[in-house]
Amino acid sequence: MDLVDLVQTLTSPHPLDRYLELVRPTLTMREMRAEITHVRRTVPGSVTLTLRPSRQWKGHAAGQYVRIGVVIDGVRHARCYSPVNPESGRYRSLQLTVKAHPGGVVSQFLYRNAAVGMVVDLEPADGVFRLPESRPERVLLISGGSGITPVLSMLRTLADESYPGEVVFLHYAKSPEMVPHRAELDAIARRHANFRIELRHTSRSDSGVNRGDTDLPRAELVPVRRSGHFDYDELERVAPWFATAQTYVCGPRSLMAAVRTVYQAEQLDDRLHTEEFALSTAAIDAAQVHGTVHFTASGRSARNNGATLLEQAESAGLTPEYGCRMGICLSCTAVRRTGGTRNVRTGETDSDPDQPIQLCISAPLGDVEIDI
Repeated sequence: MDLVDLVQTLTSPHPLDRYLELVRPTLTMREMRAEITHVRRTVPGSVTLTLRPSRQWKGHAAGQYVRIGVVIDGVRHARCYSPVNPESGRYRSLQLTVKAHPGGVVSQFLYRNAAVGMVVDLEPADGVFRLPESRPERVLLISGGSGITPVLSMLRTLADESYPGEVVFLHYAKSPEMVPHRAELDAIARRHANFRIELRHTSRSDSGVNRGDTDLPRAELVPVRRSGHFDYDELERVAPWFATAQTYVCGPRSLMAAVRTVYQAEQLDDRLHTEEFALSTAAIDAAQVHGTVHFTASGRSARNNGATLLEQAESAGLTPEYGCRMGICLSCTAVRRTGGTRNVRTGETDSDPDQPIQLCISAPLGDVEIDI
């Protein structure tokens, strides 16, 4: 038994961190936390937070996500967000841009209430959507809306490394005012001749630039041009060499589908890397919506209504832990004791007993027993 374990035993029934946090919220031995050191609201409906993680932080790779936890009205909620800052070592700060989604409990809370000095729970960076350690010769980054966060981290990382290859960053927003981190994008465009930044918007107002950032002269801002949706012709215009590049895409379903269509047609699936911030679901077979879901640990049952097990558990009054609600973070994993489930993203089914499954992307097929 090491010294920390010994102290944990002596402080039972409460873990040591419960006592340390009374001295300072970020002073912990096992649990990782982060203090908000700066709050910026320059884009309507979004907030950018700079965090100072506690000593357990090991850094992140460009494109990965982190899971943060906040307590709202006495209930702890956790969500996943992708850092927007370059790859960082363990002692560097962490920067998150959070879009306040309608009905988003955590995003709305942070947008309205985040302040310097607030402390949040933090978990290590994770995710396979990331730049490879051996950088490709050419990189194409495509994003839309809040999907800008992981690819912006990639762009800023390559810029910090003085990456010598060709880079194109193509971002779609509803309007010029909705493009975050314009100052950083402009600075990268000025410093790196081999980086091409293309910003698009689809609103009828064609103001040409974002006036939300006033710390730079208007003439120096990267213009946001009005454009239609992504297609092959747009890809050819901005990155005619795309077939020889590694492409990283994150954004809404329509953008993701459009990019996949082009790459599949060109047989370039192996060069396309994607991350989704919205759950795309396969069609539901009405014949599979029957039976009863038994939540064995709590002794509750509910009639199967076809929704995911996470949603059905919540409707039954249970509060299972979850994070992303998209099958990414694995925080809502529980053991399916009996019965079959369908992966709502892929449509695949499975009925092996005593298997851990992700509640947020699993829907029951008939009678199911789940250990919640």
